[in-house]
Amino acid sequence: MRIVYVNGHYVPENEASVSVFDRGFLFADAVYEVTSVLDGKLLDFKGHYERLKRSLNELDMPFSMTEEELLAAHRKLVAENNIDEGLVYLQVTRGAADRDFVYPDASTPNTVVMFTQSKSLTGKPIEELSMKVITVDDLRWQRCDIKTVQLLYPSIVKNMAKKQGADDGWLVRDGVITEGSSNNAYIVTEEGTIVTRDLSHSILAGITRASVLECARQLQMKVEERPFTVEEAKAAKEAFVSSATTFVYPVVQIDEAVIGTGKPGPVAAKLREIYIENSRATAI
Repeated sequence: MRIVYVNGHYVPENEASVSVFDRGFLFADAVYEVTSVLDGKLLDFKGHYERLKRSLNELDMPFSMTEEELLAAHRKLVAENNIDEGLVYLQVTRGAADRDFVYPDASTPNTVVMFTQSKSLTGKPIEELSMKVITVDDLRWQRCDIKTVQLLYPSIVKNMAKKQGADDGWLVRDGVITEGSSNNAYIVTEEGTIVTRDLSHSILAGITRASVLECARQLQMKVEERPFTVEEAKAAKEAFVSSATTFVYPVVQIDEAVIGTGKPGPVAAKLREIYIENSRATAI
């Protein structure tokens, strides 16, 4: 049975609880982060912490834990649950208070919960990785740059994809792709240029995204951060996604269009290889 973290306490998962008045439950008034674990170490922890602070600041949500305290809690959970490869999930809510749309007093303590998931992140070779996606209207709110727990629409999209025999959905707004339901989206042009949407309120600034783009520059690959259309994506030489749970993951079909050869391409393969190599070297 897993040990989880609830407001400073490490308890068996069946003993964990939060208030029915918690604003995360009542209003989705909460933010979260997911940090990958390789070889029992945390990937890009600094980036996740900085994005967490940004999300909290954008929502005017106080938070008392320091980076050092949060790092220690992550490490303790990884050790307690013997996680070699997997994830640490963190959620911070504005806390528990009587139901009211107006924020409670700033002195209201946060609710902070964390748990781990054991998951193979590097077990399969690139040749065995492939994702089919459908295109779906992006009906999310206009602040997708804040990593909130408002994940109902992404959940709807993933279930739509499953019903159509696909793995995920790429979201489309004003004729261009924003991102995947839980990942950043990329294409590779016939000339070999990697294209991904530029940062704005329309997409999440992925921590893995930043690392993958750094890998691309390390490999001297050309990168363009700009909008791209569904038609451009379907005509691409390659396509892939990135996230903390998938690293670099090839997309071989968009709607009914087969991308490239219908198999993982060399750009995605090389980026995945270098990303994993760099991550092992810098994990803490």
